[in-house]
Amino acid sequence: MSLLKVDGVSKFFPITGVKQPFCVFRDVSLRVEEGEFVSVLGHSGCGKSTLLNIIAGIDTANDGYVFLDSKEIIGAGLDRMVVFQNFALLPWLTVYGNIRIAVKAAHPDWDKSDIHAWVQKYINMVGLSGAESKRPSTLSGGMKQRVGLARAFSVEPRILLLDEPFAQIDALTRGVIQEELVRMWNATGITIFMVTHDVDEAILLSDRILLMSPGPEAQIREEIIIDLPRPRSRTTIIDDPLYYQLRNQIIKFLSNKNDTGLIAH
Repeated sequence: MSLLKVDGVSKFFPITGVKQPFCVFRDVSLRVEEGEFVSVLGHSGCGKSTLLNIIAGIDTANDGYVFLDSKEIIGAGLDRMVVFQNFALLPWLTVYGNIRIAVKAAHPDWDKSDIHAWVQKYINMVGLSGAESKRPSTLSGGMKQRVGLARAFSVEPRILLLDEPFAQIDALTRGVIQEELVRMWNATGITIFMVTHDVDEAILLSDRILLMSPGPEAQIREEIIIDLPRPRSRTTIIDDPLYYQLRNQIIKFLSNKNDTGLIAH
């Protein structure tokens, strides 16, 4: 039984003065297995982030259903944590406080010492020891996203949802945090569902990549199995001929339409 099951989901947006609503995507179905890292890659405007928000329970579909652990998703929940591209940290809280608030919500019966130990474990895991008292305004983009990852992983969700999590981070820092994400994923076994514009990022991180057609009425058209051996790094996968085969296959699919808005480093 798949951990996440999306069945026939469609999303429409009303347009002022127009009788017929705008269909972002139609009849999208997918499965994510326990422990998988699955990415959705597609053109700008195809509804990738909207699909992720529906899975997160912070948006609703017009048609279709989403199930997690065979239970229909209705509303947000701590079994689905989201890491956003804009970091979404509470500016009045410190690094420690931003993580603690999530841990306390997930474990309201824990005492202060248990909460403290758990928060510190994830601060250490993302390499922010010594920065516990800093507020988001004093952090670099990379440090902010480390806080976001620590907060999400600390709750131990059933699935972690990543919405273009490295889009606002410089290229050098992005590579480091991508590898840290893989390390945390390996250490925790948490299932990950990510949407991205970045072809190379998707290949580096994913077990499978789902390719969406352009909107309106976007659909998942292809599934790419990433058979590159793990552990992977940006410097090692480029020596594997399969990497270029996969990359070319994805670029060819995405190049069928103009103005893809995709990053291909």
